[in-house]
Amino acid sequence: MPEVLKAPLVVEFPFTRSLGPVQSAFLTGLRERVVLGVRTTDGRTLVPPVEYDPVTADELRDLVEVAPTGTVTTWAWNHEPRRAQPLTTPFAWVLVRLDGADTALLHALDAPGPEAVRTGMRVRVRWAAERTGAITDIACFEPYDGPPVEPGGHTGEFADPLTGIVAPARLDYTYSPGRAQSAYLAALGERRTVGERCPACRKVYVPPRGACPTCGVATSEQVEAGPRGTVTTFCIVNIKAKNLDIEVPYVYAHIALDGADLALHARIGGIPYDQVRMGLRVEPVWTPGVRHPDHYRPTGEPDAAYDTYKELL
Repeated sequence: MPEVLKAPLVVEFPFTRSLGPVQSAFLTGLRERVVLGVRTTDGRTLVPPVEYDPVTADELRDLVEVAPTGTVTTWAWNHEPRRAQPLTTPFAWVLVRLDGADTALLHALDAPGPEAVRTGMRVRVRWAAERTGAITDIACFEPYDGPPVEPGGHTGEFADPLTGIVAPARLDYTYSPGRAQSAYLAALGERRTVGERCPACRKVYVPPRGACPTCGVATSEQVEAGPRGTVTTFCIVNIKAKNLDIEVPYVYAHIALDGADLALHARIGGIPYDQVRMGLRVEPVWTPGVRHPDHYRPTGEPDAAYDTYKELL
């Protein structure tokens, strides 16, 4: 039985956004240990605050402080905290309706075990020691059996309000490529590029997908393509990627390998970025110990005629 390939993969990027007056006040308030909600036209107080009433779509700007204490409305126990979650030990995810609010806020509750958590229990905010203007300025909630806490009446005016944030987005997962792409990756280890032919339309797909996206039938006939190919279209990259040791600008292109009916994408090197063009004939450049081409470079052949690749743009 062939080896089943799998590998951990991470998709990660920073998301930079500006803040409107409502979110600016809310996050700046957390930095200052103040929890703000927004009052709707019918008198409800929404926490976290939103810029538009979810019922009437009216614009909302009437900010009001609520208490750092509240009541758990529902909860779920987290047995195994994951990377970047609020606590490193088991905890409860809770929806907390803070005193003075009409909606609930999702956050973590630090409790010794699920038997210590219940709907209706009283909790309070545990503030982070260092606060920057983020939801993580609330380190978590903790059980509370003291007297009610009166809010301070803050209206959302701060001397140094936040105007923007950078929110990291990250997805960790394990990828298993399946039969067709496992064969494709194994061939790359031998410096060959292998696709599969559709038994109905006879198109060759590289990389193979295990089924023809046009006809919807399974593919199994292996076909070796390339190694040379033609640039069908491309883009010039001017933003340097994190952990990628390539100087900008550089070119990323769709390349139709000889014998393939689907263009793959790869970096173009060995030529100034402003000389890359549609129809450019290229070949792979391999790096020792790496299972895929590092980039493609010009072969020196005449450019391919447009009619030979126009269906692969």
